[in-house]
Amino acid sequence: MVNGVRNATGLASVQRSHFSYSFFCQVAEAVLTSQLKAHQEKPNFVIKIPKGTRDLSPQHMVVREKILDLVISCFKRHGAKGMDTPAFELKDFDIAGQFDPMIPDAECLKIICEILSGLQLGDFLIKVNDRRIVDGMFAACGVPESKFRAICSSIDKLDKMAWKDVRHEMVAKKGLAPEVADRIGDYVQCHGGVSLVEQMFQDPRLSQNKQALEGLEDLKLLFEYLTLFGIAEKISFDLSLARGLDYYTGVIYEAVLLQTPTQAGEEPLNVGSVAAGGRYDGLVGMFDPKGHKVPCVGLSIGVERIFYIVEQRMKTKGEKVRTTETQVFVATPQKNFLQERLKLITELWDAGIKAEMLYKNNPKLLTQLHYCESTGIPLVVIIGEQELKEGIIKIRSVASREEVAIKRENLVAEIQKRLSES
Repeated sequence: MVNGVRNATGLASVQRSHFSYSFFCQVAEAVLTSQLKAHQEKPNFVIKIPKGTRDLSPQHMVVREKILDLVISCFKRHGAKGMDTPAFELKDFDIAGQFDPMIPDAECLKIICEILSGLQLGDFLIKVNDRRIVDGMFAACGVPESKFRAICSSIDKLDKMAWKDVRHEMVAKKGLAPEVADRIGDYVQCHGGVSLVEQMFQDPRLSQNKQALEGLEDLKLLFEYLTLFGIAEKISFDLSLARGLDYYTGVIYEAVLLQTPTQAGEEPLNVGSVAAGGRYDGLVGMFDPKGHKVPCVGLSIGVERIFYIVEQRMKTKGEKVRTTETQVFVATPQKNFLQERLKLITELWDAGIKAEMLYKNNPKLLTQLHYCESTGIPLVVIIGEQELKEGIIKIRSVASREEVAIKRENLVAEIQKRLSES
């Protein structure tokens, strides 16, 4: 068994290389321009950031990292091992190997449910179908085999277009007979749970097609496992789901967010699917010189789309994002206390507490407190002449502005106690 988290272990290096490249472009442009000026020549090129990438602010990086951390921790919870690949927008989980039917497929759907629930993006639904059912449906409806892929790509547009427009495309642009298109329409407008799977077993057309029956048998078994996983209500057997990629060979799925009524000031977000995947048993063998077949099933999480959704919602609600994880700020109300602050912050760092201070010899107390409020640091420890003389430290809660004095030797224990309670 091979479980993979593509780009999980290589995440930091990918992000660093993007930012390094961005910085390199700026430096290179300046150097080259200055060199060309010396020869009184105009540059005939412009160095740009690669398409499909963008620089992220510290606030955006915090949000993005939280999303990625949740996705990757879920993958690891399901036994994934890291693989370093140059993917920027997707986080993938794949299971390869010979296993009994539908067990790994059901786990992939469980993983999608865990991730989307954890991200708290709102209600969602995972549409499920099987490429064997799709092809069997086409054959049963009278679609010539040479048109399977073309008609499949039309059906794939049903999440964006009305059936009448898809029907028009199939008939007018792809030459499908109108009666054949109407038969397809009877199927692709059907969606439901395991009861629809049972219904399709009795269908006079599909029940005569071997491929379709194999797909239906697997979906029936899949729903049994999904029920045991407690996620069957999140799954919809949707005959319109086609996933027009040729390499899918069995179960296919796509997760979509369900539109909720738009709140005042919000614009509706039409982002399409946020996760997708399926079984692709023939793909690995295409790259094997010996043609060995390796059964595979996997999923992809659309991190960029999810990031966009979260970003827009935060913007609408005016939410602020902390760009650091600092827990304690070391402050002083007096001049010439840099050495004491350095001793104090070293004590906190050595205890594993995330702490910082201003890089100034004599900062004003008000400036230090304003910094804590603007950055969301929860606690301030204050040391001055009086505190030093009495062997105490003041701890200030930034939110309530309440201060208490404790003995210097109890500082670390008190900070840790407060952080554990917050």
